[in-house]
Amino acid sequence: MPFRSKETLEGWVKEFLEQGHTVLGELDVLRHDGGAGEDTGLIVMRFKNASTEFYLQPIGPYDPRWEIIFEPRAASNRATLAQVVGLAEELMVASALLAYLEGRSRGPIEARNVPAAATA
Repeated sequence: MPFRSKETLEGWVKEFLEQGHTVLGELDVLRHDGGAGEDTGLIVMRFKNASTEFYLQPIGPYDPRWEIIFEPRAASNRATLAQVVGLAEELMVASALLAYLEGRSRGPIEARNVPAAATA
């Protein structure tokens, strides 16, 4: 049974936001099937100060680490100083969310007694 289901990730994101973190754009949790057909979870962030989407996903089924995928843009983008500062703040929230998701993933993975080599 997958432990990073859409429902679980929605709960983790809710807890993260309840800690006082603010997402200026949009944040959605989607169902995402992994290579073995397992629901591995996928979080989509749409920043207010960037014209592209970002995806947060687990690196692997028994790996507590998460990664962010920066989707390509079709055209260049200009930004004012205020927009760059805003984007930097949004990236800090994204990195805090990645850290939170990794922390929440460690417990269930360690409970499964997965060898360290499987998570590297």
